[in-house]
Amino acid sequence: MLSRVEKLVEQYKKLVGLPWERNIAGPQRVWFVVYDKTDERKLRYHQDEFETATTNAGRKWREVDLTNAFAEWLGKHEYRDGYFEDPSEVERALPEFQHTVVERIEAEFKAGDENTVVALRGVASLFGLISVSDVVQTAEDSVRGRLLVFFPGEYENKHYWFLGDRGRSGWNYLAVPITAHEIGETP
Repeated sequence: MLSRVEKLVEQYKKLVGLPWERNIAGPQRVWFVVYDKTDERKLRYHQDEFETATTNAGRKWREVDLTNAFAEWLGKHEYRDGYFEDPSEVERALPEFQHTVVERIEAEFKAGDENTVVALRGVASLFGLISVSDVVQTAEDSVRGRLLVFFPGEYENKHYWFLGDRGRSGWNYLAVPITAHEIGETP
C-alpha cells in the first residue's frame, strides 16, 4: 500500500503528464500539492520524484526553496542590527520581505518558459511572517508554465487551510489541488 506522500507523487504524475492549456488565467496555472504538515520530511525525501515525473513528462523543472529565505533576507538587510536589538521593528519591513520572495519566484519563471514547472517549497517557514496566499496571488501573473506549491495544510471544497489552521477562515483559491485522495474519495 502506498504512503500518503507516494500517493501525492502518483497524483502529480497523472497531472503533469496531461496536455497543458495555454489560455488559462494565472490562478489556474497554480498547482498545490496539499499534504499533512507531519509529512514534511517524508515529502522532502520524495522531492526528486516530483522533479523526475516532470522531466519524464517532457517538462522543465525549476525550484525555489523558501526554508531559509527569511534568515537570508534578514542577514543581508542594512538594518539587521537594529532589528536584532528591537525585533518588533521587523514587522514594518515584512512587505519588503514578501516582495523579495515574489521576485525570487518571478526570476525562475523568467529563466524558464511555458513548459516549465517552478516548484515552491519550504512555505511553512513563512508562517507568522507573510501570507502564502498573498505571495501566490502576487506571483501568479508571472506564471508562464505552472507554479507548483508544496502546501502543508488541508484542502476541502476549494478552501485551503495553511498548516491545518481551521481556526481561521479557509483561503478560497482557484489553484488545482493535488491531494493523496482520488477525486470523490474522502480523506
